[in-house]
Amino acid sequence: MSVACAGALPTASARRYRRGSPQPAVDGGKFVMVPRRDLVAKGGTLSVRSSLLSSPDGTGSAQALERLPFKADGYSFWTWRGRRIHYVEQGAGQPVVLIHGFGASAFHWRYNIPELAKKYKVYAVDLLGFGWSEKALVEYDTRIWMEQVSDFLREVVKEPAVLAGNSLGGFTTLFTATEVPELVRGVVLLNSAGQFGDPNRPTESPAAAAAAEEPESAVTRLIVRPIKEAFQRVVFGFLFWQAKQPARVEKVLKSVYKDATNVDDYLIGSITAPAADPNAGKVYYRLMSRFMANQRQYTLDRLLSKLSCPLLLLWGDLDPWVGPAKAAQIKEFYQDSTVVNLQAGHCPHDEAPEQFNMALLEWLASLEARKPASASASVRLPEPEPTLQTV
Repeated sequence: MSVACAGALPTASARRYRRGSPQPAVDGGKFVMVPRRDLVAKGGTLSVRSSLLSSPDGTGSAQALERLPFKADGYSFWTWRGRRIHYVEQGAGQPVVLIHGFGASAFHWRYNIPELAKKYKVYAVDLLGFGWSEKALVEYDTRIWMEQVSDFLREVVKEPAVLAGNSLGGFTTLFTATEVPELVRGVVLLNSAGQFGDPNRPTESPAAAAAAEEPESAVTRLIVRPIKEAFQRVVFGFLFWQAKQPARVEKVLKSVYKDATNVDDYLIGSITAPAADPNAGKVYYRLMSRFMANQRQYTLDRLLSKLSCPLLLLWGDLDPWVGPAKAAQIKEFYQDSTVVNLQAGHCPHDEAPEQFNMALLEWLASLEARKPASASASVRLPEPEPTLQTV
């Protein structure tokens, strides 16, 4: 779908959700999202009550949510290291920065931005190579988006913020919080990407590390690698062509949304429109062929061991990709965390936005209550200005 076609997507500002959807219950300062019947939380750590928000007739609550209008040309733009970065900004108050997952954009927070903006200054930024941000032909690795978000906090937000991220965006928010802790007040992970390290994996010896850094042979450099890359380009070119088809996008979304009600033209168009960019296929190739190269050095346990702020895990327990076991493992590893279990799939903020918004707003309020009175309102941090490597 072209950008022009996406511009014709419906932009109604409100819609209704079915009755009987799960609601948040609170116990001992922790949250858990449950259906209207009673459940017991996994591990027995939370005693779950029936919904506190059910109506007297037991039918649950249904609310109309405002939706961020779709704009084919995007909202606001920021230049980062010479690259054009798209973001949405709404509201006033303490800042909250939302980071989308792989293949998505700021528009994936369509039902969250207007609601959160009633109490907070909300930013939703498109990561480099995704959404309405520039499809830069650079080396994409695990650090590039962390550096982008860190600079976004310094140059655009200009004060410490709460970071919330889904999937790849979750990993990016966690990584950012460990690198610039003075700019991050709290982290919210939604079915985050990233893996824990293998405790049984032997430590790499200095000799092995040195061997891995040895230069390639002439045969590898001149023959093997070019053939391998040519084959990868053909394969990934076909996969990208297939992946950007609206029917394919819809099928994938419906496989990870337990309730596919919100898999609509707006959502599909916000994902397929950026794929019309002439460089989109080349970016896809770089992401798929090179992105995983240095994942091992940034495992979740290494990042969590450096984290120093409150953590909220808003988890879609019905996610076929990243199930609740990971949330439980993160909670066990990092004690200053709160778990909210949503009866939703991989993107709980869009599949169950009413419940997501409610739980996040309550946690944000609790974060304000525990903030030290002497906390600084702004931070200036000197930082070198590295340049992106164009390839």
